[in-house]
Amino acid sequence: MSGTSSPEAVKKLLENMQGDLRGLSLECRKKFPPVKEAAESGIIKVKTIAARNTDILAALKENSSEVVQPFLMGCGTKEPKITQLCLAAIQRLMSHEVVSEAAAGNIINMLWQLMENSLEELKLLQTVLVLLTTNTVVHDEALSKAIVLCFRLHFTKDNITNNTAAATVRQVVTVVFERVVAEDERYKDIIEQPVAVQGNSNRRSVSTLKPCAKDAYMLFQDLCQLVNADAPYWLVGMTEMTRTFGLELLESVLNDFPQVFLQHQEFSFLLKERVCPLVIKLFSPNIKFRQGSSTSSSPAPVEKPYFPICMRLLRVVSVLIKQFYSLLVTECEIFLSLLVKFLDADKPQWLRAVAVESIHRLCVQPQLLRSFCQSYDMKQHSTKVFRDIVNALGSFIQSLFLVPSTGNTSVTPNQTGSNASGSTGSAQTNPGVLGMGGGATVLPAFEYRGTWIPILNVTVQGSAKATYLEMLDKVEPPTIPEGYAMSVAFHCLLDLVRGITTMIEGELGEAETGSQSTAETTSLPAQSSEHQDLQSLSDQSDKELVSRAVWEEMVNACWCGLLAALSLLLDASTDEAATENILKAELTMAALCGRLGLVTSRDAFITAICKGSLPPHYALTVLNSTTAALSSKSYSIQGQNVQMISPSSESHQQVVAVGQPLALQPQGTVMLTSKNIQCMRTLLNLAHCHGAVLGTSWQLVLATLQHLVWILGLKPGVGGALKPGRAVEGPSTVLTTAVMTDLPVISSILSRLFESSQYLDDVSLHHLINALCSLSLEAMDMAYGNNKEPSLFAVAKLLETGLVNMHRIEILWRPLTGHLLEKVCQHPNSRMREWGAEALTSLIKAGLTFSHDPPLSQNQRLQLLLLNPLKELSNISHPDIRIKQLECVLQILQSQGDSLGPGWPLVLGVMGAIRSDQGESLIRTAFQCLQLVVTDFLPTMPCTCLQIVVEVAGSFGLHNQELNISLTSIGLLWNISDYFFQRGEIIEKELNKEEAVLQKQAEEKGVVLNRPFHPAPPFDCLWLCLYAKLGELCVDPRPAVRKSAGQTLFSTIGAHGTLLQHSTWHTVIWKVLFHLLDRVRESSTTADKEKIESGGGNILIHHSRDTAEKQWAETWVLTLAGVARIFNTRRYLLQPLGDFSQAWDVLLDHIQSAALSKNNEVSLAALKSFQEILQIVSPARDSEKPDTPPAINVSVPVVVGATTATSLGRSFMRTDSIGERMGRYSGAELPAVTDEIEDLNLWWAAWNSWYRIGSESTKPPITCDKLTFIPSQPFLTALIQIFPALYQHIKTGFSMDDLQKLGIILHGAVSVPISSDASPFILPSYTEAVLTSLQEAVLTALDVLQKAICVGSENMQIMYPAIFDQLLAFVEFSCKPPQYGQLETKHIANAKYNQIQLFAPAEWVALNYVPFAERSLEVVVDLYQKTACHKAVVNEKVLQNIIKTLRIPLSLKYSCPSESTWKLAVSSLLKVLSIGLPVARQHASSGKFDSMWPELANTFEDFLFTKSAPPDNLSIQEFQKNESIDVEVVQLISTEILPYANFIPKEFVGQIMTMLNKGSIHSQSSSFTEAEIDIRLREEFSKVCFETLLQFSFSNKVTTPQEGYISRMALSVLLKRSQDVLHRYIEDERLSGKCPLPRQQVTEIIFVLKAVSTLIDSLKKTQPENVDANTWAQVIALYPTLVECITCSSSEVCSALKEALVPFKDFMHPPASKVQNGES
Repeated sequence: MSGTSSPEAVKKLLENMQGDLRGLSLECRKKFPPVKEAAESGIIKVKTIAARNTDILAALKENSSEVVQPFLMGCGTKEPKITQLCLAAIQRLMSHEVVSEAAAGNIINMLWQLMENSLEELKLLQTVLVLLTTNTVVHDEALSKAIVLCFRLHFTKDNITNNTAAATVRQVVTVVFERVVAEDERYKDIIEQPVAVQGNSNRRSVSTLKPCAKDAYMLFQDLCQLVNADAPYWLVGMTEMTRTFGLELLESVLNDFPQVFLQHQEFSFLLKERVCPLVIKLFSPNIKFRQGSSTSSSPAPVEKPYFPICMRLLRVVSVLIKQFYSLLVTECEIFLSLLVKFLDADKPQWLRAVAVESIHRLCVQPQLLRSFCQSYDMKQHSTKVFRDIVNALGSFIQSLFLVPSTGNTSVTPNQTGSNASGSTGSAQTNPGVLGMGGGATVLPAFEYRGTWIPILNVTVQGSAKATYLEMLDKVEPPTIPEGYAMSVAFHCLLDLVRGITTMIEGELGEAETGSQSTAETTSLPAQSSEHQDLQSLSDQSDKELVSRAVWEEMVNACWCGLLAALSLLLDASTDEAATENILKAELTMAALCGRLGLVTSRDAFITAICKGSLPPHYALTVLNSTTAALSSKSYSIQGQNVQMISPSSESHQQVVAVGQPLALQPQGTVMLTSKNIQCMRTLLNLAHCHGAVLGTSWQLVLATLQHLVWILGLKPGVGGALKPGRAVEGPSTVLTTAVMTDLPVISSILSRLFESSQYLDDVSLHHLINALCSLSLEAMDMAYGNNKEPSLFAVAKLLETGLVNMHRIEILWRPLTGHLLEKVCQHPNSRMREWGAEALTSLIKAGLTFSHDPPLSQNQRLQLLLLNPLKELSNISHPDIRIKQLECVLQILQSQGDSLGPGWPLVLGVMGAIRSDQGESLIRTAFQCLQLVVTDFLPTMPCTCLQIVVEVAGSFGLHNQELNISLTSIGLLWNISDYFFQRGEIIEKELNKEEAVLQKQAEEKGVVLNRPFHPAPPFDCLWLCLYAKLGELCVDPRPAVRKSAGQTLFSTIGAHGTLLQHSTWHTVIWKVLFHLLDRVRESSTTADKEKIESGGGNILIHHSRDTAEKQWAETWVLTLAGVARIFNTRRYLLQPLGDFSQAWDVLLDHIQSAALSKNNEVSLAALKSFQEILQIVSPARDSEKPDTPPAINVSVPVVVGATTATSLGRSFMRTDSIGERMGRYSGAELPAVTDEIEDLNLWWAAWNSWYRIGSESTKPPITCDKLTFIPSQPFLTALIQIFPALYQHIKTGFSMDDLQKLGIILHGAVSVPISSDASPFILPSYTEAVLTSLQEAVLTALDVLQKAICVGSENMQIMYPAIFDQLLAFVEFSCKPPQYGQLETKHIANAKYNQIQLFAPAEWVALNYVPFAERSLEVVVDLYQKTACHKAVVNEKVLQNIIKTLRIPLSLKYSCPSESTWKLAVSSLLKVLSIGLPVARQHASSGKFDSMWPELANTFEDFLFTKSAPPDNLSIQEFQKNESIDVEVVQLISTEILPYANFIPKEFVGQIMTMLNKGSIHSQSSSFTEAEIDIRLREEFSKVCFETLLQFSFSNKVTTPQEGYISRMALSVLLKRSQDVLHRYIEDERLSGKCPLPRQQVTEIIFVLKAVSTLIDSLKKTQPENVDANTWAQVIALYPTLVECITCSSSEVCSALKEALVPFKDFMHPPASKVQNGES
């Protein structure tokens, strides 16, 4: 105030005051004298004050009531002139602040009166203003009166007054609040005790406030009352008030003095209690109103929204939210929800416009948005306000497109929209806008499904300059130009994105630099808090965690709505700048989500950009699946669903390219627009700048780029860079010049994008590679099953990425090469494969030539890592891949062959991995590599790799594509073995050194060192590997290879075997030779028996080699012979090895299996080898060992066949003295045995083998068909011939069991049939009874045994019975040729046919066993004669067995295959019995012969009453001769048996009796001619039988009652029989009538009659006591029957009957004296 308090100013003031008073007194002197007086006294007063006081102004203020009085009186006059003068004077006083409170009160009262009289209204306002602004004396009632006065003036009729008053009111209100601020400033250092506020019982209780604050409080409270149309508490005297004005005042206070409300509880209380409810209440019409629902049926008419109030309310709300958000959290939630509601489509256009403007104001305040998010979205039960705002904007934009806008504007649905007032037009209607031809839209606009909305330039970026919220003067709702709301909403979105991202990115940056987090956390900003590892969590402050949660929530809340809206706008945009903005927003959001680690949202934004890049409806799975996932969570916004609107295809965009879609089926073409290219550039930009946060989204990005690159026709070139290719697909790719200029740029950005991968951190790099891999997988899926050009984008980019990241190749090598190997290189599409292999080999070569740090030579691990994929390529069978692989190997060998070092195994592995089925050219190429290695690199590679070289060379030998390669590789193996031989010492040293190192490592790890042929010394192992490889080649399927390999193997063992240590021989025998034998045996046994037509080309094959089986047989023979030869010649080395006997067993086992092989050549050769090794069983003695170990005597011929091992053309013709010496000893003159026991063991092993060969080869087959193998006769003969020699060595221990075994084999061997085509050569014709050589051998074997037993000890003699059994079995063959399993054989000889049936249907012919059986029988008889009394022979019932066996031919008799058989049998039986029966009687008491008697009886019975008829052609002389044999037998019975009845079981005697009885009345066969009948009836035989019977029956020498019983029994049998025959005859005679009865029946009856007469004669001659009454009774009972026969017609019968009846006269006696007669 220095201006008004300086002395000059004070002086001037005094002068002015006096002047004013003088002027007043002048004016009033006529009309108003009191005033004049007051003025004059006033002048005096002023002068007095001035004179008396130093501080004039203070004194003036004290007396101001008096000083002012004259002026007030002047105003009271209501004279305009006077009033104006007074008011001016008062103002001057005020401006110098010399008005006291009282004076001010008076002034205000005076002003009030003037106001009520409507005088000087403007002056009044001015005065009030000066009064209130210059000082603070006006308080309370006075102040309120002054304010009311201004309000009253605001509502006058005069416009100027009104406006001035309004301005004054505004100023006054401001002043009131400014005072509060000043007051607070004054008191801010004084801390006062807060007084407890008394609830809100009395709203006017403001006792706690200081004066200024109190005034402000009262004022604000009344403003609220007024707006609410309630009576004011403090502003007494208000007459009227408008809401609009009230709201404006409220807004200005809230906006200008937020601190007052924030600092004073009372004010805050007002805000909460008064302002918010008021606003909500006033909003209600807007909320309820629905446009177009005027016809609603609700009774109360809905109040229409009123633009001025509504707009002001929104302004108030904006202020409230902006300034008092922290106080009014709940209320703001309501306001914000309302704001969102106002965007609904059914609200009026102007309301939506102002609502959008209000929302825009919020959107430019990111910190505020952040608070919303914290207060609402992050609270559990609160509305998700922030999300709703964003979603509402989205819905709003969507509704503008989907709903034709109603309200003031009508938009025609076509492109030329125009509104009713014509304020905007379109390119066509408005001539002011330049049109580019063809009706292209020039105006920037959005267009979607026919709805065309221009984009207006509404605001500067980042500021919310509103248009309609500022229209405070409008009462009617304004007309909203088309596109305005859309443009504002669009800017809202952009500002929202910009604000949020800038804020969060900034804070993120601070957090990252600020927090001392681990390097990991900073390098991985993309990890969200959930995913961060614990380590970094502990380091981060809680604050950062909290803020991170807020950032995440903000993004999560807004991304869906933003994305939906931006996608729609992107689709609709026709303006490049707008598109750019949208894309930029999507890009920044994607990057932000990426940094925060919010994967879903990040992917969604990226998907949107990707979709924008591709043509509409482009089928790309990655994107579609993502969208589906999003739209399935459709986000509900106030009941509306925000869907991801799919792009509309009819956008009016300039087409810049047409190309083929990358799809499975050809689908025509697709078009790319300039917008697609724009999106593509954004995508590239995103990947380039934000690659580190893309993570898994790389997949989306790269998939899209791949498709675009494909459509644009870019093709990969060298190193993987994409260049515009020639249109491979034909003319379908069309590019405009616009895009042609872009292509090189795009291509270079693409390359830069992958080059920049070298700056990504490791994790992001892995994401990139994973994405490329899965992209490549998709491209591969597409390329399946067709040979269309595949998309090579991913493979090319993998290569590019690999090449630029060579410095850290280790971390990406595995996934990179893994994918190329496992997937791309194995793809059926050749172009795809070719690129995979190209990429892989380029990477490997680049990796090997790159100067790594440390260099590769010092980093073996890396070198192996780089070479490994080269080896892995071997798992792929496609030849084109393998050619690439081998070319790469050749290049590596040529460029880096000398420095491969530890890489050798891998490189060799590649060559070794070529398989036979991979085509000649591949095998040739690989073989070239191998030859190069063998010729040039053997000395440079580590010795440990030599073994691999051997293996690889061996594997080429096994390739069956090219015989020459196989044979050459066997040559290479010979060269390699020479190399070993020459450099043996060096190699051995190096290998031993390496071995020691390995051994040490193994011990440290605690594991066993594991290598093939361990524990042989390493150098020996190398040899063993070589032998093993050759051994494998010895079982190659091709005979030539087998032969060559076998010769090489046995030659190398011969030539270089001396280098081996003694112990290694063990391995040679077991792991090489026996292993080889196993394999050969297995192959031979499973070889194919199909005939091979020709041996390749036109070579004919000999019939002995025309099946695989026969060719294998040759190999087997050679191998077995070779091994047997090594056993012979290296015997002195093998014998001391300790397990020679096991080796011997195994060798025997091989001989055995060869012998049992189903091949005659092999089996025979095996037996020859058997014979050969049996001659060398005993080793030479030490003294005879030669000084130098000799080489193998190669010239010893192979046992079977004439092949010798010299065919290799190298001669090792040293003779082996030991071999010779061994060969000289025959079995008889073996040298002294070094170790008896072991020697015996070897013999016994040989015997066991012999037994197994024998038992297996003679065992009959279980099933039989044409192919059944049956051993040949020469084989069996050779087998049996081995036995006698073998037996000489084992006879001391030869036991019964062994004999049994031998028997089985002999029996089996003899049973084997021969094939019909061989039979003429082996079998004699039937007539010559000759033995085959096999049968000879069998009998010889038994003979040897029998002789040995003869001279042997007592305990050997128990073997006799077994020999008998064996011979007897052979005897049976005469009648029952042995059955060989189920095999059908033909008997060559049959008694009925004795010609050979050469072409019998059966393939097998049984031998003629008769000569053999008969010879055996002779041997039996012979032997029995020698041994009958032997204890063993007696005990083992040999006699019984002989009888039992003889019973067979005897019972067959005429049915025997050969007649000689039964005759020999009878004579043999008689011979044997003549020796045996006395022995049997001698042992009768012991019971040892008990079971023999019934057998003998049965034999007699079967022979004498044979069931077989004599042959028809038997001559009578023959018959009689045969009968005489029968008679001989009966005589034997009568001489040798019956006389000794008391030593013989009675049952036996009974059987004999019955038999004689049967013989005595036996009728013979029915086939006789009449002439022969008498002879054929064997009457001689019958007679002898009868006589013997009777002789025995009635002999007087009855010693025991038992004998008498037997004779009585014999008689009764005889009689009963006679009775039966007679009865039957009578019956038949009666029935036959006139016909004569059959001849044989007549003969029979005659016989019976003769017998009866003879019997009666005999009975009479006997002593009477020998015949009991019963017999007599039976005889007499015959009589009536005989009488009945009298009627017969046959004369012969009659005469016989007569003879029979005559003797009965002796029985005629008188009945009484019957008894006495009997006694006489």
